[in-house]
Amino acid sequence: MSTENQDNFPEEEHENYQPPPQKTIEELLSLDQEDESLRKYKEKLLGAQADKIIIDANNPKNVIVKRLALVVEGRDDMVLDLSGDLSMLKKQTFTIKEGVQYKIRIEFFVQREIVHGLKYVQKTYRLSVPVDKMTHMVGSYPPKETIQHFLTPFEEAPSGMLARGEYTISSLFTDDDKNEHLKWEWTLKVEKDWKDKK
Repeated sequence: MSTENQDNFPEEEHENYQPPPQKTIEELLSLDQEDESLRKYKEKLLGAQADKIIIDANNPKNVIVKRLALVVEGRDDMVLDLSGDLSMLKKQTFTIKEGVQYKIRIEFFVQREIVHGLKYVQKTYRLSVPVDKMTHMVGSYPPKETIQHFLTPFEEAPSGMLARGEYTISSLFTDDDKNEHLKWEWTLKVEKDWKDKK
C-alpha cells in the first residue's frame, strides 16, 4: 500500500461547524463564579482540579490512546494494544465473517486539559486502492484518572466472494485543533465464515 495514500488525512470541511474556543479547565471554572449552582455543577463535572490529572508524566500528549477493539455481538472482543510498537500492528490480523455487523471501540486517557472535538478517522484500502473512509465525531472530554472510550455505530463487513481477503486500515485519532493524538495501521481479513465457528 502506498505511504502517500495512508499518511494523508485531508480535513473534511463541515460548512456549519465552528470549533469552540479553546479554554483551560481553570478558565472554565473561573467563569460565572457569582452563580453558585453553576459553579458547583462545573466543579462536579470537571472536578475541582487543584492538581492537574497526570496519567503518564513522560507522555507530553493530552490524549493517550490505549486500545482499539472490534466488537461483534456474541463474540469476544478482538483487541489491538496501541501502547506499544505501532509498526507491529500490521502483523496482527483481525479475521471476521463477511457481512457481519461490528463496532469499533477506542479506549483512551485524557490528561492535563480538556480535549475539544475528538474525531476518529478511518481509511480502508484493498491492494493499495482506497475503498472506504469514515469520520466519527467523538466529542469533548475532561481529564480523568479512569480510562474513557468511544464506540462507533454499527458497520457492516463487506460480503461476497470478491469482497473476501485482506484490507489495510489507516486510523487517526485527532481533534478540532488538528492535534494528531495517534495514527496507526492494522489489517482486517474478511472470510466466508468464522475460523473457530464459535
